[in-house]
Amino acid sequence: MKKSRSRAKIRKAVIPAAGLGTRFLPFSKAVPKEMLPIVDKPSIQYIVEEAVASGIEEVILVTSRGKSTVEDHFDISYELEDTLAKRGKTELLKTVQKVSRMIRLISVRQKEPLGLGHAVLCAREALGDEPFAVILPDDLIDSTVPGIKQLIKEYSQSGKAVVALEDVPDSRVHLYGIVKAVEVKKRLYRIKHVVEKPKLKDAPSNLAIIGRYVLPPEILEILARLKPGKGGEIQLTDALQKLADRKILYGYKFRGIRYDSGDKLGFLQANVVYGLKRPDLRERFREILEKELSK
Repeated sequence: MKKSRSRAKIRKAVIPAAGLGTRFLPFSKAVPKEMLPIVDKPSIQYIVEEAVASGIEEVILVTSRGKSTVEDHFDISYELEDTLAKRGKTELLKTVQKVSRMIRLISVRQKEPLGLGHAVLCAREALGDEPFAVILPDDLIDSTVPGIKQLIKEYSQSGKAVVALEDVPDSRVHLYGIVKAVEVKKRLYRIKHVVEKPKLKDAPSNLAIIGRYVLPPEILEILARLKPGKGGEIQLTDALQKLADRKILYGYKFRGIRYDSGDKLGFLQANVVYGLKRPDLRERFREILEKELSK
């Protein structure tokens, strides 16, 4: 029996990476913020690795002018590989080749900064008529089960759109899409209403949408018809509200710890945490941190 479109396997993921990265100026003037290293890997590589570990077969990278180094990172580097091979750097060669062979990657351009919803819409032709994931590169999720895989599991059971949720403090409510929702089972909520970056007094809860989504193909048609919303942009939040109105939008409080690598402190925190996870760095790194903190 043919599987219904709503329950089709999630094969593709959109990674919007067209932003200017102004929070990391002057670094991001010439280098995409997605290439900021978490220890020794660009932050976006962690995102692509999460997609691969979740069964994603194809990534659609939405970029803009000046982002070619992101694409290059996942491409074959003949000169580098040849040099490493000639010098007998076998392990480094394997590391480099693993990146270029990681996944099929398609790059599309978002020519104008018209919002997250518009960035997703830019991937429409590559997505076709099937459900898909969206993974925001600023949000690193440290978890046993990959963050987007947790959402894919929930989607596979219901066939309904599902987004990642996290409780945020009052002081950060204004930075997120905040939901009004009812819990239908442990960690799973049916979302009734979504508010984009509300003032605290207007927020329906402290439950924020975090950068992981599994969406049905019809959201692309919704986005195509949307008028610009808050900030004059095509807001993905507004399209999600349309799904909520149809009672087909759910939220899942993921298991894991999120680090906002698009924020200076979040970026530094991620480097400390991931650095301490490395057996080759852990002890010496801990000593350095303790020494510096004792000054």
